[in-house]
Amino acid sequence: MTNEQNTKRNPWQFINAFFKRKYTILQIGANLAGSGIVTFYFMFLYQGLAVPDAKKNLIVIGIMFVGLVIIGYVFLSRWQRDLDRFVDLKMHNQAVDLDLLKKVQRKILNLPYICSLTSLFNWFLAAIIMTIYSSIDLIEGSFAVKYFHGSRIFIGVIIAGIVTCAIIFFSIEKSCTKIWPHFFPDGGLIKTSAVFRLRLHVRMLVIFGLSSVMPIILMAVLSYNKARMMLVLPPQDVIGSLLYLTAFLLVVALATVIFLSRTFSKSIIAPVRRMENAMVKVEAGDFTAFVPVDTNDELGALAEHFNQMTEGLKERYQLRRSLDLAKEVQQNLLPKANPVVEGLDIAGKSIYCDETGGDYYDFISIGDNDKHKIGVAIGDVSGHGISSALLMAAVRSSLRQRSSLPGGISGIMSDVNRQLVQDVEDSGQFITMFYLTIDPIERQLQWVRAGHDPAIFYDPGSDTFEELAGSGIALGVNEDWIFKEFTKADLHKGQIIFLSTDGIWEARNDKGEMFGKEPIYNIIRNNSSLSANEILEIIFESLNSFQKGFKVEDDITLLIIKITY
Repeated sequence: MTNEQNTKRNPWQFINAFFKRKYTILQIGANLAGSGIVTFYFMFLYQGLAVPDAKKNLIVIGIMFVGLVIIGYVFLSRWQRDLDRFVDLKMHNQAVDLDLLKKVQRKILNLPYICSLTSLFNWFLAAIIMTIYSSIDLIEGSFAVKYFHGSRIFIGVIIAGIVTCAIIFFSIEKSCTKIWPHFFPDGGLIKTSAVFRLRLHVRMLVIFGLSSVMPIILMAVLSYNKARMMLVLPPQDVIGSLLYLTAFLLVVALATVIFLSRTFSKSIIAPVRRMENAMVKVEAGDFTAFVPVDTNDELGALAEHFNQMTEGLKERYQLRRSLDLAKEVQQNLLPKANPVVEGLDIAGKSIYCDETGGDYYDFISIGDNDKHKIGVAIGDVSGHGISSALLMAAVRSSLRQRSSLPGGISGIMSDVNRQLVQDVEDSGQFITMFYLTIDPIERQLQWVRAGHDPAIFYDPGSDTFEELAGSGIALGVNEDWIFKEFTKADLHKGQIIFLSTDGIWEARNDKGEMFGKEPIYNIIRNNSSLSANEILEIIFESLNSFQKGFKVEDDITLLIIKITY
């Protein structure tokens, strides 16, 4: 079984191996390589340490290296005790205390920094020891000479230590990105407090400094030192030594640049590619796309925000589907076609400002004894959206059921109101309604006004408009309210009844001007000879021309009833 398969099956075994072996070996190896390079430079190229005493020098350096490794190992072992305990509990599927989890989450994020800072501290101690040892070893020479000689060794060791610690940091961080998500199964890596964060611009500056500025400084110092040596040594010897030193520094600098640049580019390219792939999936409608959050810098924050965005998109998509379904249901509840009634020409239409709305109209058959009558209802539920649509559906069902039973329309509205109050008294919702019945045989209208705008009655013979008004409050407000019905008789051919919700009057254009009632009066007067549907369409065309594409802010429902007998 491969390591990758083992990781997928039991990731905590892989993490335990990382703590026990991998990152310790990585630190020792990086420090050993750095120490070897520095030793080779000072003993065989720079000659800062006496070559005849190479054996003694190597023994001293070896003892120093082992001692500093032990110091670093002891410190890190004590610092990561909580990590080891946490991993052991996870390996054995045991419960983890919340305080321990939070402490471990902070420590695992700080691990690359602690390792590199520990190594840098050891390099600082090594620089001091090397400086003191080389100054003591340099028996001849004044204090100034020893100081100058020791300072160059100190600076050289510190520079090598910085480069080594940078390599340790980026190497351990790269390994940690594979295990950090296991310590944050519920996310929150970016929001963890009391942790170090190396921002991208700081990373770029560090990489630039280590790969560009520092080699240039070293070459400049080297050239200056060799130029001074030409004053006391044969130029050909100095030039030969300079070539060796240049080649040595070039190899070391090039290797460092390649490693750091490759590591930095991968740390950016890999997350960006993952995010790009996830975006492609989301664009195709797959809202399960997820970007692992494995860093606590800007890229990690971007990944976490992307995941939150997809969750929001998923919820909005589900809401959209619910709204579409509600819209479909609501549209099916509205009349599918205008009714065909002898002696009447009827047309109705609704436009919703949202996917679902609270406007309602219906054509209702009256009880068995009044089959020649037809009921026309128009209503406006408070608010918009799904809640208004549900209330509209409830009122429609109640009104249809009660209208099929004996009784006048005042009793019908009173009974519907009583039932509605019991359903919505805690929600604060209500519905205004105008309920009209037309009796073609008796040539009369009867209506009940429940808080709704009055219907408009137009007589082309006298060219007069009349409001079919009357007292009445909105349904769902007062359970004990008794509605009153009103009557208009002696209907004649060509007379027109116009019913609407207030959305048509209050419609505004981009200048904030209201459409009002006067344009509707003019349209009805000037087109009274046309059919009900033609009049209806002319009104909507006039409204669209008035608004000039301005967003509809309220539902609009219109009904035109024309007497044709």
